[in-house]
Amino acid sequence: MKRVVILGCSGSGKSTMARRIAERTGLPVYHLDAYYWKPGWVAADPETFDAEVAEIAAEDRWIIDGNYSRTLDLRLSRSDTVIFFDYPRYLCLYRVLKRRLQYRGRSRADMGEGCEEKIDLAFLKWIWNFRKRSRPKLLDKLRRVQPLQDVYRFRTPREADDYLKRLAPKP
Repeated sequence: MKRVVILGCSGSGKSTMARRIAERTGLPVYHLDAYYWKPGWVAADPETFDAEVAEIAAEDRWIIDGNYSRTLDLRLSRSDTVIFFDYPRYLCLYRVLKRRLQYRGRSRADMGEGCEEKIDLAFLKWIWNFRKRSRPKLLDKLRRVQPLQDVYRFRTPREADDYLKRLAPKP
């Protein structure tokens, strides 16, 4: 395991999993939200963002968490391991609401600086529609890369925790 892509709906635990795998493997972590969102929730210029992702993906070792479909094929082509959180929407919504309370008035470490935790209707709709809109495309891409990479699809937090327990700690 040298290059890991972590995918899933907002609130599924992508960033937490990235940090936990990094603790066990020593791989560097890149949270795509921190590259995409600039202070005040301003989206990055697409060409700049794509170039940053391409530079990260060209490295030998990494964990990249985030969906961002425009750069997904590049990341998948360079990865050796893919983790997909396929959790129910109620769990993701609950976790996002919990996270909002936990980080009220602050930016998370995995988010762009100057992006205080917030929830708006568009974000909630994105989470609500993830299984219908984004999930089928992700599953299709994962089916295509599965013969070439280790693909893990977690349907419950327990499955993800069991995976981490089996992951050998760094020497």
